Amino acid sequence: MYGDEATIREILTGLGDTWAVVGLSTNRSRAAYGVAEVLQRFGKRVVPVHPKAETVHGEQGYASLADIPFEVDVVDVFVNSELAGAVADEAVAKGARAVWFQLGVVDEAAYERTRAAGLEMVMDRCPAIEIPRLGARP
Repeated sequence: MYGDEATIREILTGLGDTWAVVGLSTNRSRAAYGVAEVLQRFGKRVVPVHPKAETVHGEQGYASLADIPFEVDVVDVFVNSELAGAVADEAVAKGARAVWFQLGVVDEAAYERTRAAGLEMVMDRCPAIEIPRLGARP
């Protein structure tokens, strides 16, 4: 298991409120769109990261993590497992405090690299499920 309850709670409530959501676009049928709404309701600033750099949920989008001109606390990853490791490495380079791989996104080597760099990390979980499960409050 990649992310115990204490780590999940720490990422959701203790590591900061600016979440870069990689893979977030204006496509309402994608999971990232709905999860980003939940994160916003929970008090998080959601920053879309997508090649189209679209504005989503009122927030300016960026084509990459490196393009974001401010600090990011958590990088929430909605890309397939084959691409996720590179995103985790970008999160480390960006200075994020945590990386969250969504349901179905697993890269054990990326997990080890990210943890070795000192970041918290969760894999194969969804914050929209974990927030109510933990009884977390904004």
